[in-house]
Amino acid sequence: MDSAEPLGTPNKDTENFSLFLGGPLFQLMLRARLTDDALLMMRKRVIVITLLTWLPLLILSLLEGHALGGVAIPFIFDAEVHVRFLVAVPLLIAAELLVQERMRPVARIFLERHLIPEKDLPRYKAAITSAYRLRNSIVAEVLLIAFVYVIGIMIIWRQYVAIDAATWYASPSAEGARLSLAGVWFGFVSLPVFQFLLCRWYFRIFIWARLLWQVSHIRLSLVPTHPDRVGGLGFLSMAVQGFVVLAAAHGALLASYLANRILHFGVPLSGFMFEIGAVVVFVLCLALMPLLVFSGQLAATKRAGMREYGTLAERYVRAFETKWLRGGAPPDEALVGSSDIQSLADLSNSFEVVRTMRLAPISRDDVVRLVIVTLVPVAPLLLTMMPLDELVRRLIGVLF
Repeated sequence: MDSAEPLGTPNKDTENFSLFLGGPLFQLMLRARLTDDALLMMRKRVIVITLLTWLPLLILSLLEGHALGGVAIPFIFDAEVHVRFLVAVPLLIAAELLVQERMRPVARIFLERHLIPEKDLPRYKAAITSAYRLRNSIVAEVLLIAFVYVIGIMIIWRQYVAIDAATWYASPSAEGARLSLAGVWFGFVSLPVFQFLLCRWYFRIFIWARLLWQVSHIRLSLVPTHPDRVGGLGFLSMAVQGFVVLAAAHGALLASYLANRILHFGVPLSGFMFEIGAVVVFVLCLALMPLLVFSGQLAATKRAGMREYGTLAERYVRAFETKWLRGGAPPDEALVGSSDIQSLADLSNSFEVVRTMRLAPISRDDVVRLVIVTLVPVAPLLLTMMPLDELVRRLIGVLF
């Protein structure tokens, strides 16, 4: 690849779509030798970001005497901060590589399966070009940084997320929370880095959803009898599988948020059912909602298939009855071994495929997988509601 042209530019390869091989942050990491054109060197990126976000907090907390005690929530006992920077951040970085591998062939498959009519190829390539342009936008990432500091830190974190008690990062006062030295680094370096990575993920999903929305406005050549039961769009579920690690990161963040409030303030896990449900729904929307843009075309394809294959089945069944049940078959033609019966079975199978077409390229397994992965980090908190032996006895009682 010509080094003079940025990686993944549409002029070089409009069919090899990538959400991550571009943008100011990617170019910065590329020059710093923290990544390459395949998003490898993941361990190196994790170590560098951890040294930047988590390690200074530990050092400053030790210097201020807030690492092990001295405040209501010392640094060592703050589950939220450790999970955020030692678990969630590595998962966010790992998710980029997984989604990259799952999503990269998608744009090419649209062409390989002839889903895009030839007359609409310019529109399709223009949609990909537009996605690249948005992905590489310097203005977009600058706005993300501004959003993180103005909205994410000054409003959301300070007013809704920060714990209203003496912690390693802040102490309440009449004038408002007073940040410690560790709190200054946390509020102006560590937390913005984390929030930027998270918001950058959401922005990439927006680009993905926008691309699919533009493609859905092209009249696709869907096949109602395709065995994937979504007209040939079943390959889009590969992208959904890539969001599993992102779901795990959100589950870990949720678990750490709940753990702090359960362990330090005695709030029972049952008091957070709304928060748990909201995060699960949010993760499902992130991963699955972009695929719903094809529902209109899939519904139209199903209706047309039901009508056309219904008419074909009617003609065939009447001819079959006339031949085999009304004496239309020649006297010397044997029923046993006749291909007519197999053809009738094949037509019935084709009609059943059309009848059971789904209205979105989403399977039940995709939904179940995302829900389980999101909730697994929360599962250990069940031990705060009852001892392990009691939990095991109840589980055995339910299963056996």
